[in-house]
Amino acid sequence: MHAQQSIRADVSMNEALRGFDIQQEINFKNTSKDTLYSLWLYDWVNAFSDKRSPLGKRYAQEYTRKFHFASAEDRGGTNLDYISNQNENLAWKRPKKQVDLIEVKLKNALLPGEEIQLNLAYAISIPLDKFTGFGYNNGNFKMKYWLIQPAVYQNEWWKYSDLELFDLPQQKIDYQIELSLPKKYAVATALEKKEISETNEIKTLLLSGENQSQIDLHLELLNTFSTTVTDFGTIVSNIRENQLNENIEALITDRILNFLKVRLDKFPNQRILVSENDYNISPVYGLNQLPDFIRPFPDGFQFDIKLFKTLTAQYLKHSVFINSRKDQWILDAIQFSLMMEYVELFYPNTKLLGTLSNIKGINWTHASTLDFNDQYDFLLQTMIRQNIDQTLMTPQDSLLRFNQKIANPYKAGIAMAYLKDYSSNQEVNKGIKDFYAKNKSSHTNVTDFRKSLSNQTQKNIDWWFDDFAKENEFIDFKIKSAKRNNNKDSIEVKLINRYPNSLPVAISQIKDDKEISRVWIEGFGKDTVVKIKNEGAERVAVNFNEVIPELNKRNNYQRVTKLFSKPIQIRILEDIEDPTKEQLFLIPEFGYNLYDGFYTGPKFYNTSLLPKQFSYSLSPKYGLVSNALIGSGSLDYTFLFKNDDIFSIRTGIGGSRFSYDVDLFFNSYSTYASFFYRPKDLRNNVRQALTVRSTSVNRDRSENTTFNEPNYDIYNLNYRYQNKNLDRFFTAQADYQLSKNFSKISATATFRKLFVNNRQINFRFYGGLFLFNDTSTDFFSFALDRPTDYMFDYNYYGRSEESGLFSQQFIMAEGGFKSMLQPAFANQWIATTNASTTIWNWIFAYGDMGFVKNEGSNPEFLYDSGIRLNLVEDYFEVYLPAYSSLGWEMGESDYAERIRFIVTLDIPTLFRLFTRKWY
Repeated sequence: MHAQQSIRADVSMNEALRGFDIQQEINFKNTSKDTLYSLWLYDWVNAFSDKRSPLGKRYAQEYTRKFHFASAEDRGGTNLDYISNQNENLAWKRPKKQVDLIEVKLKNALLPGEEIQLNLAYAISIPLDKFTGFGYNNGNFKMKYWLIQPAVYQNEWWKYSDLELFDLPQQKIDYQIELSLPKKYAVATALEKKEISETNEIKTLLLSGENQSQIDLHLELLNTFSTTVTDFGTIVSNIRENQLNENIEALITDRILNFLKVRLDKFPNQRILVSENDYNISPVYGLNQLPDFIRPFPDGFQFDIKLFKTLTAQYLKHSVFINSRKDQWILDAIQFSLMMEYVELFYPNTKLLGTLSNIKGINWTHASTLDFNDQYDFLLQTMIRQNIDQTLMTPQDSLLRFNQKIANPYKAGIAMAYLKDYSSNQEVNKGIKDFYAKNKSSHTNVTDFRKSLSNQTQKNIDWWFDDFAKENEFIDFKIKSAKRNNNKDSIEVKLINRYPNSLPVAISQIKDDKEISRVWIEGFGKDTVVKIKNEGAERVAVNFNEVIPELNKRNNYQRVTKLFSKPIQIRILEDIEDPTKEQLFLIPEFGYNLYDGFYTGPKFYNTSLLPKQFSYSLSPKYGLVSNALIGSGSLDYTFLFKNDDIFSIRTGIGGSRFSYDVDLFFNSYSTYASFFYRPKDLRNNVRQALTVRSTSVNRDRSENTTFNEPNYDIYNLNYRYQNKNLDRFFTAQADYQLSKNFSKISATATFRKLFVNNRQINFRFYGGLFLFNDTSTDFFSFALDRPTDYMFDYNYYGRSEESGLFSQQFIMAEGGFKSMLQPAFANQWIATTNASTTIWNWIFAYGDMGFVKNEGSNPEFLYDSGIRLNLVEDYFEVYLPAYSSLGWEMGESDYAERIRFIVTLDIPTLFRLFTRKWY
């Protein structure tokens, strides 16, 4: 049976262009009930041609630099010559903001059931594979979405642009492609392949297939693909494990296809292509970080899991046609439900850490006890605890990258496990099989999925679709009390539902840390009381199997006969949270500053690898140079809000003691409350914060300074705004401080613009004013180039140094000057501007200018300029002064001492550098 749409193309490789010349024929049939006046085409190769395309804007939003700084040649694109019908050229255009779509104006309306033939002539230049993993690399082509295709029409056109989501809407199309290319290339494809002609240098192949949606094409100078023929289909793949015998690989492939046939149905096409590049789109996180020489899992396990995950994704994607941008969660739910079941069936005792769980030291941790399938909940929890998880029904283009790649697919799998636990494995599996069989090779949606599951389950599962999959609320069940009656034959359990939902939850009775009975409670309001038969329980628990992704699982237990609801556990070194225990963590810590030298000591804290709303830490340290007890401690609580203008509120207290000079110490104490605002669109990079704090500092007196009052208290109100994108960056701050001897206000604004030609400009404005100032030193004054940091906000490595390398550390704060000019402080007001612009690549020219006003003197105008080496912006930079109010600085005998640098060594700040694209 033929598809309604068909494509015939003559494709010739153009090695000079690094692409292909294409003559193409599209036969389009209007299968809808609507009259069409134009046709839309997908041309996703052209998404790379413009830095301002939706793809380019998404990269900028995620701080991905490699695309913006790539040349036009490296990015590739489409050069479309004409589109015609019956030898008449048709008018066509690309929407201004979607260069990877083409609208073709029809001369005559296309009525329901009518067909039209479009003829196209165009050339494509394939982008480098460094952007997406697909593309051109060293003569090899790995191509996905390379042909211009008709857009999908389902009551409306699905006009989706490429956003590196790999979600081109799929549909059945008949293909006939004549591919001409040099003989040196091996061709891997899911289409049937037949050689029709050959010369000394060129061969021509016919690639054909009916009702196909997978037209990925791999052209390699050295063939890495092999074909495995089984009773359940043919796999073309280059996923390998070097230590594994080819026969074992074939047996595993056959087992996977048999499993999918039994759980779903046979794949509608004879061949399916599965590549290492497809796997890398969504790898098994954890396995993909392991070097080849570490093999902590059974022989064949890593190959099996890699192939199963990738093959299942391709199997579903190319046989169940959904609105891939809005309904991807349906396929994710089926894929990860199958994957969990596959691991439980064939690798039931495999741990998350594999055989590493048996190593002494590691086997003391809770992480070593976790099963392989426990990883899904753990990685989802990293987002839930930060209040940045998103609903299953959130469209793909609205998801944070971490959610789109990891958390939401895992959440979909967990959702199916939840449903199976509530209903039964057998019922839910029947529902999945029914959905696949009825909708294979056709367009479908959530309504069909819901109908299939509901028809196969005896219980009402409306809550699963209407609440769990749709609503964006926290989930947190708590057992407030559990009391036996006088006869001790029943237990009265009071449950608290801390957030509004209609979700069912299971109450389990626990004895010897094992579940001895379970009863499901249907959704309820804020609280309910349940009476259950006592089966000899020592404790009772809700969500014992952890199939519900709760915000807090540590309140799920209540004692019945035991002294404590949960046993107390002390863990040495960082570990994964164990909700069945009251945990205290203890780790050794190390640090360094110039005056204490290297310091070390224990850190006692309650947070695991996952953040908690309530956290505390105590970190006593011993300084090897100062020979003194130093350290810090803190206590804080974070209130999280969903669907509200405010994102979170954090309040806490903290204190620290460190050296600020040789044999001189400071003790700092603070209390604070911070209010954080983040748009409901989590992909929006706007952040706002309002902080109220009180800081008290007690400092040892120094004979080397005229500062005679070492102790001070400051009340501070601070507002921050930021919208950080690669191509457009803006931050602003307003600050008010009040102390016994002074009051001051200040404001900062920073703007950064990266142009299409890769030139960048940076502007920063700073202004500060004392409302009153009764101090006698410059300790609290506005600084031109190096703030005194009396609030201890900045990470100085040598905060009191006036000479030497540490004194040259630069932090962009207050005046922001790089040259060390006089006057260095302002005790009345200050106004400065800092600017820089690109000279070449990461070499910038910078300039600063401003006015400094001190009591009893006129405002002084100061300036400096020089070269800025922007190695990693805001993290690693070097400033080489050239000309300033001092005159020419280059060539001076002490020039090396005038160079300034930004260097970031603390782990949390560096972590943000590498993870900002994900969150």
